Amino acid sequence: MVNEDIRAREVRLIDAQGEQLGIKPIREALQLATEAGMDLVAVAPGAKPPVCRIMDYGKYRYEMQKKDKEARKNQKVVELKEVRFSATIENHDFQTKLRNVIKFINSQDKVKCSIRFRGREITHADIGQKVLDRVAKEVEEIAVVERRPKLEGRSMIMILAPK
Repeated sequence: MVNEDIRAREVRLIDAQGEQLGIKPIREALQLATEAGMDLVAVAPGAKPPVCRIMDYGKYRYEMQKKDKEARKNQKVVELKEVRFSATIENHDFQTKLRNVIKFINSQDKVKCSIRFRGREITHADIGQKVLDRVAKEVEEIAVVERRPKLEGRSMIMILAPK
């Protein structure tokens, strides 16, 4: 809350240098703020009486936006990439898909390895389990299994995360 939006009768006032001026009526606090060419900002509206500070609110908001923008720039968004295997995958196809898994993990992304069972393949879910276990074994130096292979409907899903 800023300036006239503050509804308390009296406030604990802090000036622009951070020194306490004591408990003042709201009118006097607003007058002191306008004389200083700044705003009266409620920094702790839940306190009894509310704590208000004399500051340049526009400059304060600008600094906070700059800080937030800098924080967003430095954060890394982890994406979830998916690589689909089949239960009856041949060795060369397996190696190709494994290279993709390794590439994704090296770029610090999580990888969702899935096997889609078609037709009667679902009765042999253990074959799909072996394929996913083989993937986990191949990448155990660079990745950790975040979620063990689990059958969900006609798909078996495992999630790998970079170490």
